[in-house]
Amino acid sequence: MTHPVLIAGGGIGGLAAAAALAGKGVPSVVLEQASQMAEIGAGIQIGPNGFHCFDALGIGPQMRKTAVFIDALRLLDAQTAEEITRIPLDAPFRAHFGNPYAVVHRAELHQLLLQRCIDSGLVDLRTSQSAVSYSQDGTSVTLHLSGGDQITGRALIGAEGLRSAIRAQMLQDGEPIVSGHTTYRSVIPVDRMPEDLRMNAATLWAGPKCHIVHYPLKGGSVFNLVVTYHRDVAEAVSGRSVTHEEVAVGFEHIHPSARAVIEHGSDWKLWVLCDREPVSRWTEGRVALLGDAAHPMLQYFAQGACMAMEDAVALAVAFDSTHDVETALARYQAMRMTRTARVQMNSRLIGDYIYHPDDAKAAVRNEVMQGMSPQDWYDQLTWIYRSNGLPPEMGGI
Repeated sequence: MTHPVLIAGGGIGGLAAAAALAGKGVPSVVLEQASQMAEIGAGIQIGPNGFHCFDALGIGPQMRKTAVFIDALRLLDAQTAEEITRIPLDAPFRAHFGNPYAVVHRAELHQLLLQRCIDSGLVDLRTSQSAVSYSQDGTSVTLHLSGGDQITGRALIGAEGLRSAIRAQMLQDGEPIVSGHTTYRSVIPVDRMPEDLRMNAATLWAGPKCHIVHYPLKGGSVFNLVVTYHRDVAEAVSGRSVTHEEVAVGFEHIHPSARAVIEHGSDWKLWVLCDREPVSRWTEGRVALLGDAAHPMLQYFAQGACMAMEDAVALAVAFDSTHDVETALARYQAMRMTRTARVQMNSRLIGDYIYHPDDAKAAVRNEVMQGMSPQDWYDQLTWIYRSNGLPPEMGGI
């Protein structure tokens, strides 16, 4: 492989970048620190902008066969069980945004991206390769790996997530910001879900300092459960097994219908949510960051995977526009910085003022959102869902 782009990280962002570059005829080497190319976690929500990316990455038809197309996004008051608002995801929604809204399993998305990379013949996939640092000389960049090995390429993309070693060297901005919000995840068979909650919708119960989300996955055979609470923890945790009793603590004030979701969960895993402040620079010469390495965000806008895939599409378009690597990476950053910063900021605001408020703040939320029509929601979400993250002059929609 001649003059490949090096991609540190074989998650959704890294594989999407490799697939997008391959679509432009650019070879790459993906270096994943784990012993196999796999994805942990369960369900994720994918807005229309994610489907714009699937189409650009060449996996649109496969994703449409795999995804679960839900009927609505529902927001309920977790204390009263009253519906606050509903966004129908029917034909008018799809016509307005040019693509559907769906939920998918992370592993299924990761597998489709992995197969796309394999089928391209332009992606060299390597496991057990942990990035440590990089060096560059103006004509190439070298990635230094744990154990002393190194590899040289034309560019380096840091896509290793929240604690990216590439970011640490480039920006030296320390540890991520620990939000203190704990998220517990479980996946259960549909027959263990309370019958009155087996709705074909992404349902969110919003309560004081907490929320609960559930939606169907894998053709409706299982339900994805996500329970979040402000426990003010100071240490980041990722994927730790916890007891049912720990998950249930603090939800005594929530309506029984919402609590029933927790009661039926099992094999819970814990994550403590983290993000970083938006930054205006994530490139340095022939090195650039992508996805959570560039702009980690809280989960509340359900846009983390979509933003990583948009990054990948933009990166490939930038490479296709010029043979100069540093110019291409500068263009990539310019295309992505403001949009991703806006999503980072909105993710925090949504958590504070839509998902978790109490008392008067919750009353204001309910009054405002209960008065919104589907068209009002379309107008509010056009900036994020109708776009593929590219400027119009470079194929933006």
